[in-house]
Amino acid sequence: MPHSDMLSAAAESGIETPCTAQDPLAAMVAALEEDIVFGRLHPRERLVEDELMERFGVKRHTVRDALAALDRMGLIERRKNIGALVRSFSVQEVQELYEVRTMLETEAARRIDLGLVPSRIEGLIAIQRQHDEAVAAGDARRVFRMNLAFHRELFGLCSNNTLQKAIAEFARQTHPIRFASLVSAQYRERARREHWQMIEALKAGDIDTLVSLCADHLVPSRDAYLEAQQFRG
Repeated sequence: MPHSDMLSAAAESGIETPCTAQDPLAAMVAALEEDIVFGRLHPRERLVEDELMERFGVKRHTVRDALAALDRMGLIERRKNIGALVRSFSVQEVQELYEVRTMLETEAARRIDLGLVPSRIEGLIAIQRQHDEAVAAGDARRVFRMNLAFHRELFGLCSNNTLQKAIAEFARQTHPIRFASLVSAQYRERARREHWQMIEALKAGDIDTLVSLCADHLVPSRDAYLEAQQFRG
């Protein structure tokens, strides 16, 4: 697997934590991704190479490789004479990103192969039970990782592999937008309930309800980010 693909996989898998991952570069990318997702690094905040070298105990080339990976993931932007900044989004950018995500995810829901559901539903339920446990424990980091796993498994029931990849890419680009909802217990509980509603719709073969749920599921993180940015401004 190419190293850039390995970094993306490490950042999404939730199998290894940044502390235990054996690859320092993958661990650094995952740790910084979580800092951005959970608002420990704020939009437009600068990432200083020397500070990152000291924090992670790595050489400058590793820091630069990590920043390049985060740039490819859409989490930061690099500006000439300024350096790397946590990506910020205008109102229009947020609305457009979520409009595209809605189109992609509802279309994937429409294309789900119901013939796959009997053999795959227990795997989806097992992931959701882990998500339930994370929500109950207030473990925001694990909530984030298991949420990614749930949606990866859900849209894996769609027969179009290219559509699945597009969903993953646009979901990754909105990671910095999610912090306002991920840190809220109310939003996490709402997402948990909606996951179970999606599972029930799959069991019933009710694609129309599933499509509606997928569209509604995206709204809270979009609106929470916009509200937080308005308050901050």
